Amino acid sequence: MPTTTSLPNLDDLLADMGAAGSRISDIGASEAAAGNLSVYVGRDLDLGDRFPRSEEIVLPLPAPALAGGTVLVTGSGRRLRQLAEDPSAGIGAVRIHRDGRTATLRTSPRRRFARLTSEFNSHLAVHQDQVARRGPAFHAVVHAQPPHLTYLSHIPAYRGTAALTSRILRWEPEAVVSLPEGVVVLDFMVPGSAELMAANVEGLRDAQVVLWSKHGVMARSDVSVTHAVDRIEYAETGARYEYMDLVAGRPAEGLTSDEIKRVATAFDIASPWA
Repeated sequence: MPTTTSLPNLDDLLADMGAAGSRISDIGASEAAAGNLSVYVGRDLDLGDRFPRSEEIVLPLPAPALAGGTVLVTGSGRRLRQLAEDPSAGIGAVRIHRDGRTATLRTSPRRRFARLTSEFNSHLAVHQDQVARRGPAFHAVVHAQPPHLTYLSHIPAYRGTAALTSRILRWEPEAVVSLPEGVVVLDFMVPGSAELMAANVEGLRDAQVVLWSKHGVMARSDVSVTHAVDRIEYAETGARYEYMDLVAGRPAEGLTSDEIKRVATAFDIASPWA
C-alpha cells in the first residue's frame, strides 16, 4: 500500500488514467461515453498549470475521511477511448475541504465536460468507505460495462454471487489468483441512485469487483487504476469463456474444484472459492 511519500505524481496519475481508459475501450467495455474512472490521493496534489481554473462545489455525500486529499475523476460524457489524448481535458481534480462536505473543483482551460460523471456519488462513497475503514493513501475506482459479464447478469441463473463466481473462475488458473474474493453480484438498481451507491459500497468491502446486474461493473485497487482494470479484464475473460461454452452447448469441462484448489494452494491464495 503506498505511503504519502511514495505516491505517484500528477503526470503519472493522468497517464495511468489515460491508459486505463484505453484498455477499457479495447475490451469493449465502454461504448460511446460509458464508463468512468477516479483516483483518490491522500494529500493535496500539486495541480500546477494543468488545472488552473477553480470553482467551489458541494460534495454529493459527506466524505470526512478524504478531507485534505484529492480525487481525480472523469467528466460526464467523455469517451474513455479518447482520454489518453488529453487527460487534463476530460478529468476534474476535486480537492476536499476539511469539513468533508465541500471541495474545490480544479479543471483545465481545455475542459470538455459540463459536470463530473453521474456516478461520482458511487465513486466518492467507495473511496470514503475504504479510506475510513483501512486508511489507504491511494485508492482507484473504475466503472465499466463489459459485455459478457453484463450479458450473463441478464440470465436469472447467474444473478447471484455464488452462481456467477463459480462459473467464471473455472476457465483460467489465473482467475482465482487475481479474483480470490470472486465477483459480488447486485440486483438491478437505477444508475446513479442512492440505492445502488449503498449496495455498491457494501459489496466492495469484501470484494474488489462488483457486478451491477443488467448494467456493468465497478472495481477498486490500492495499486493503480490500471490494476483495477486488470481485475475487470480477468472477470470479463471468464465471462467470455462462459458465454462461449453456453453457445457451444456446454461441451467444456473447465477447471475442476480440485484443480482450482491446487492453484490457490500453489500461489498461497486464501479464497472461499478454492
